Amino acid sequence: MSANNEMDRKAVAVIRGLIMDTTRKANSGHPGGPMSSADVAYVLFKEFLRFSPDDHTWFNRDRFVLSAGHESALLYSLLTFQGLLNLDDLKNFRQWKSRTPGHPEVHLTPGVEATTGPLGQGFAMSVGMAAAETMLRARLGADICDHHTYVLASDGDFQEPICLGAASLAGHWGLGKLIAFYDSNQIQLSGPTKRSDCTDYKKVFEGFCWHVIEIDGHDHEAIRGAIRAAQAETERPTLIICHTIIAKGTATREGDFETHGAPLPADEIAATKTKCGLNPAECFSLPQDSVEHFRVRFPELRSQAAEWNRTLETRLDKDPAFLDLWRVMKRSPGNRSFKWPAFEPGSKIATRSAWGKCLEALVDQLPILVGGSADLDPSNMTVKFREMVGNFGPENPLGRNLAFGVREFPMGAIVNGIALHGGLIPFGATFLMFSDYERNALRMSALQHLPALHIFTHDSFHLGEDGPTHQPIEHVSALRLIPNMLVMRPSDANETALCLETALQQTSRPTCLMLSRQNLPTMDPAVYPAVVDGAKKGGYVLRDAPGGKPDLIILVSGSEAPMALAAAEALTERKVRVVNMPCMELFDEQPQLYKDEVLPPECSCRVAVEAGRPELWYKYVGCGSLVLGLTHFGDSAPAEVLAKEYGFTAENLVAQIRARLA
Repeated sequence: MSANNEMDRKAVAVIRGLIMDTTRKANSGHPGGPMSSADVAYVLFKEFLRFSPDDHTWFNRDRFVLSAGHESALLYSLLTFQGLLNLDDLKNFRQWKSRTPGHPEVHLTPGVEATTGPLGQGFAMSVGMAAAETMLRARLGADICDHHTYVLASDGDFQEPICLGAASLAGHWGLGKLIAFYDSNQIQLSGPTKRSDCTDYKKVFEGFCWHVIEIDGHDHEAIRGAIRAAQAETERPTLIICHTIIAKGTATREGDFETHGAPLPADEIAATKTKCGLNPAECFSLPQDSVEHFRVRFPELRSQAAEWNRTLETRLDKDPAFLDLWRVMKRSPGNRSFKWPAFEPGSKIATRSAWGKCLEALVDQLPILVGGSADLDPSNMTVKFREMVGNFGPENPLGRNLAFGVREFPMGAIVNGIALHGGLIPFGATFLMFSDYERNALRMSALQHLPALHIFTHDSFHLGEDGPTHQPIEHVSALRLIPNMLVMRPSDANETALCLETALQQTSRPTCLMLSRQNLPTMDPAVYPAVVDGAKKGGYVLRDAPGGKPDLIILVSGSEAPMALAAAEALTERKVRVVNMPCMELFDEQPQLYKDEVLPPECSCRVAVEAGRPELWYKYVGCGSLVLGLTHFGDSAPAEVLAKEYGFTAENLVAQIRARLA
């Protein structure tokens, strides 16, 4: 064995020792998978992964996503070899406020590119990253953006349908710089994978237009050859199926499914270290010669990053068009401002149609905006956008429309991956009903602090004849329960533009924009001046009582605003204030003084109206107050019939208020 091969063998043994010690000290974690993936990940990180040793945020770095998030001890060990983490971080694995949580989290740990945990989503986010790289390479040039995206996935990842949906899109888009490693150790938490899976993933991925290679995942020469072959394939993404053994290297537990989710016993760790040539009495050993061997490529990596920085400075200095685009990419979201279409007061337009007009207006104003619909272009009003910017694909990398097909969950995760990559602003659109399909991706969008845009049209029973299977009832409220997410439900066309502008100014949270199918009257700013910037505060006085001293407040959001205004006009015996609440989250963040101005504490007589679940409104109106909402599924009928039958008319609202007050 050559000296280099011997040092590689020793370094992998050290990594496996760190994995065992890390999980054992925490008395929690997954040692088996990390040990089976150690050879592949070591060769990739040591010999192929391009990064800056001095700046883990370097723009043109290769991205590595650990989709098998339960193998975090492997990633943390490699980041320790890189110098981004230290042994104390490993000793604090899975502990309070450590930089080494149980599953990788992008906002906690340097070198982590995505928050993974729910299986399959890391794979889908890597597809988004690879799509972003392709788009930016076409715009910026290969001298500025030209890197690979690598993803390490497990058997469990491949069993999640989101993985296959995203893989199908990656093949269709010809993402040649996406390289996926499948750690096929044929073990999952409950036992051998053959209990639940007979899929031939080689055939499946070849059918998805992928380049597929099969290797022994413990043979370093085979690993090197596969990565080189994958890098040489530029027209198709590559799947490297790595046949491995779970808990590889252990003294007696190789192939044991129980090593998947439980730390190894102390005696097994000692015996394994002895077998691997490590000191069994030493924990968290990180020999200096292994670190130096791992970092032998650092001078070359530093040189590449420095050369890239010089190229960037030259392009910024001599290429005005490049400079303009780079400035758009780097501009702080809070400094963005836009010119929106004019909507005629009194005209009736669905907020989904207003969104479509605003989207068209953004084509030239925001050239880094990319996205698309989950096969609902005509309904989500993205057809004109698609026609203006073209479909993204191998023949058109400059295209900005992403044809996601009927793949809501992969769409949400791919949008997250684009946002994580940086340089582009992504959106995805579908019916609100199908937010349930992509809900976990929406949650991960909020968890990762991503300023992504999620568009949901057909936001209530008013979509009508499609019936209860398509009529959202609980969905707006359910999305409001996700922390760190804005849920915005505008009441007319102008408010739609204002909500969209607010969403595009966010820096660390996503926005869900809820839009109507039915036409709504455009409010006249001369009559309702608070509309002009009230949406930015989440809630505002839309119509005030005479003298500004209400004895009744009606709270409302979205398409029910006209009904609330009509009811206020009819309640001549009361001093009625109508408060429009397009975004509860923004309103709750306002200073208490402002909230008290909008909802004066002395006025306890309050009513709320929304075509959805009523429960969340009680925090504003008080327990026992009237909330006109829906607690049942819908029916198939014209929208106007449903509105009457469900009581969503001004007349019924007035009658209910009067009955309650009496």
